[in-house]
Amino acid sequence: MSDYNQYIADLNESEDPLISEMESVAREQHVPIMDRSGIDTFIGLLRIQRPSAILEIGSAIGYSAIRMAMALRGAAVTTIERDIDRYEMAVDFIRRSSVSDYIDIIEGDALLMDDEKLPFKEYDALFIDAAKGQYKRFFEKYEAFVKPGGIIYCDNMFMHGAVLTPDEELPKRNRTMIRNLKEFNKWIMAHPNYETTLLPVGDGILIAIKK
Repeated sequence: MSDYNQYIADLNESEDPLISEMESVAREQHVPIMDRSGIDTFIGLLRIQRPSAILEIGSAIGYSAIRMAMALRGAAVTTIERDIDRYEMAVDFIRRSSVSDYIDIIEGDALLMDDEKLPFKEYDALFIDAAKGQYKRFFEKYEAFVKPGGIIYCDNMFMHGAVLTPDEELPKRNRTMIRNLKEFNKWIMAHPNYETTLLPVGDGILIAIKK
């Protein structure tokens, strides 16, 4: 983290004990959650947008869902998680939070899930933070639920710098995933139905506004 990012993170240090606990659990158990500069920027963008309904693909332990619901009091957050252990942790953290009434968490694979499980037919915002090699598939499956003028956000677009590495130099176990992420970046930046910006914040946040 740069000195500037650390300075901003210190200014935004959470006083909520549950959020601090979740950040500690994520560090100890190597659960991927947004880093401090990324989540603070993302929350700031949501506060500007003021969505009333948000759909999240990839709950992990519920960190970003809770942060979103806390920042946007009254907004409804729907979040989907396929890993049963993380899902159960997220359920517990959400239950213990002050915003449990505003969060619906669904256990299942978002790519295979029946759309009827979603509590809303339309969302103002879609946040994708799940399997990086499947971003295009997540986008294509769920962008229909985003209202015109709504925004799709994606995290980890830089994949810790891996998108800058030539394919042949990538570890074989990650090569397909990184290649898919690179292709998704190019595809969405050129998509005629979206106005797209890629922010060099955190691990890279993509913002696609639906025309």
